[in-house]
This record gives sequence, structure tokens and C-alpha cells, in this order.
Amino acid sequence: MVSADVIIIGGGAAGFFAAINSAQLNKNCSVLILEKSSKLLSKVRISGGGRCNVTHACFDNDLLVKSYPRGEKELRNVFSRFTTKDTIEWFEKRGVQLKTEADGRMFPESNTSETIINCLLQEAKGAGVEIKLNVDIQEITKDEQHYFVLKDIQAETYRCKKLIVATGGNPKEQAYDWLKKIGHTIVSPVPSLFTFNIPNNPITQLMGVAVPSAKVKIKAAKLETEGPLLITHWGLSGPAVLKASAIGARVLNELNYHFTASVSWLPKHTEEKVRIEFANQREEHAAKVVSGNCPFELPKRLWEYFVSTAGIDKSIRWADLTKKNNNDLIQSLLNNEYEVKGKTTFKEEFVTSGGIKLNEINFATMESKIVSNLYFAGEVMNIDGITGGFNFQNAWSSGWIVAKGLFSS
Repeated sequence: MVSADVIIIGGGAAGFFAAINSAQLNKNCSVLILEKSSKLLSKVRISGGGRCNVTHACFDNDLLVKSYPRGEKELRNVFSRFTTKDTIEWFEKRGVQLKTEADGRMFPESNTSETIINCLLQEAKGAGVEIKLNVDIQEITKDEQHYFVLKDIQAETYRCKKLIVATGGNPKEQAYDWLKKIGHTIVSPVPSLFTFNIPNNPITQLMGVAVPSAKVKIKAAKLETEGPLLITHWGLSGPAVLKASAIGARVLNELNYHFTASVSWLPKHTEEKVRIEFANQREEHAAKVVSGNCPFELPKRLWEYFVSTAGIDKSIRWADLTKKNNNDLIQSLLNNEYEVKGKTTFKEEFVTSGGIKLNEINFATMESKIVSNLYFAGEVMNIDGITGGFNFQNAWSSGWIVAKGLFSS
């Protein structure tokens, strides 16, 4: 039997942050991480296309919590105690400088997730945190001294006074069975943060084309999002789509990922403004061909595509644009509809809506209300954000709060 004062199940962002801070804030406390796989911090490694979207540059907690479709109310307490600013300072004190991109996402200045991974591994080593890989916990019980006894799939046993579960999200509800056995309720997991498949739609021929801002509406889910949008070889991606997938995660699952999404490629323009702009073009650039003279900041290929799909010949001048062509082009720019049939995981990043029911957790300490000395951190709870950086902020904040309160009572 292996014993430690604190055992953390899960070697991801939340698990490491909880482990490091548990060891650093509670001197002479032995800390052990048990990781199911043979790899540590795997989601950190692939986040942000391998750059690691550490957090988001939002420093107003009232605004920050709005980026969590699940967990908004509970995270008010959490973020009031460990904020985005605290995350930035924590990493900077350890030599990791973060930079902010135009959309608010924050990455290490090195532009590689290995910087974050190395920081966490070094901090864990320096704090004396032990790590064991390939440990698949199957059962949790308590002995006569009220210590936790953990059994893994190989029948190995582990014992601790304080137990932190930071296993992350899982697409299968049965993966939480061992937590159900000790009395916890699981909100059935469904995917969040995914891109939209629009099979056989000709716009996919423009794969790689991106716009800095577009508005995405899904009437069936009663939601609307805005942000950068990317056309891929399978459909639509980018922050605007990812936000929609997160906010509508449960509704879109019920629709079996078959729905209609409409896109405004000019989200700052009303129909009236576009009509006025077109009228100006006919007056000021009457002799110029429509396909080669875009009055908006749109990628050239995208404009040419919409001109073509509106039935406008390449040789048509602004002066010769028919009323029907004019209306069809406006419709394409402001209310372009796509039939979505399926989803694709975004850059191998897997996020779920679902997990431990939130009213079973005391968010002042992250301790279970069902089992004393049992704590939760990160995505294992029914909390998820609209992009990867928000999910990591939940991991850092909840992990720190667990560590801070472990031995305070």
C-alpha cells in the first residue's frame, strides 16, 4: 500500500496546479499524483494548436463568468479568490511571461505549450510532488480511521487523508461510475467546443479563408455568437463557432448535430448600411466590375465566391447590377444559411459539458458536500468555458482553492 497525505487523481492542468500548491502552501505535506495514462498534461500540450491558451485577458469577474455556459454562478466565488491576474502573476514569478492576442487569448511568449509543461513539471519536482503513471483507479472506500483507500485496476492500493479528483471531462458517463458509487450525481456528458460539418457545401472549397469577425445564429438553439470565423475543408470553425458549440452544447446534442446555422459575414453592418454602400459603388465606381471591387474588408476569394453564388457574371459592372443580383448578394453577406450535419473535435481538444453536479460541491473550498475530505478541481465538474483559455482558468482557480483550504479547518 502506498500512502500520502494528499492524493490527486489526474495528471492534467487542474491536477498539477492542485498538487503543486498543496505542497507549497502546506509544508511537510506529502503529495502524490496518480495519472491513468502514460502521459502527463496531454491537454496542455495540444491546447491552442500546441501553443497553450493559458487563460483569457478578462480582468472583470462579472464579465469573466459570462464565458461559462455551465458554472457561471459558482465561479463568481472561485474567481473572486484566484483571478486571471493571479494566474498571470503565478506563471510570471516562475519565469513564464504571457502575451495577449487581439482576441484576448493569452499564450506563453515562447509560443509553445512545452514552456507551460516544463514550468509545471519543475514546480512539482521542486515541491516534492510524487507522480505515478498508468494508475487506473476503480474504487474508493474509507477505512476505520476515515482515510481514503483507493484500488486501481491492477489491485494496487493507495491511502490518503485528503483526496482531490481532477480527472477532467470524459465523453462516456460510465467513466464516472466510481464517483457515483460514493454518492455523487453525474450530469451526463456531451461534447462542447466543436466545429460544424457542412458536407458537400461549395464554400468548403475556400478552406483556409478566415474573417476577423462574423455573427453566427442558430435559431433552433436560440443563440447568437460573434467572433473570428474560419472556413475548413469540412465546414466552419473559429472562435465564433466554438462559442456557439459551447453555449448550445446540450441543445445541439439533442438535435443530433443536425441544424441550420446562419452567418453574417458583415456583423457590424445592417441591411440598410449595405444597400447604401452598394448605391455608392454604383455612383462612384459604375464602370468597375463587381467581382473585382469589394467595398468591405473581406478576403478576396470570399467576396468573389459570394458574387458568383449571387449569379453575378465576372464581367458585370456595378452600373449593370440587377435588383435581384443586388438582393441576392446582400442576403449572402448578411444571412448566409448552412445545413450542419455533424461535428468535428477542434484541433484534438476535447471538452465536455457534464460531470459532477455543481450543487454537490462547496465552492468556498471545492470540497464535496457528500463525502468529507474529498475535493474536485477542473473539468470533472459540470463546468465548461467557451474557449480553451477559460477552461484552463477554471483549472488554475479551482486547483488553487483546493490547495489553500485543504488543512485550514
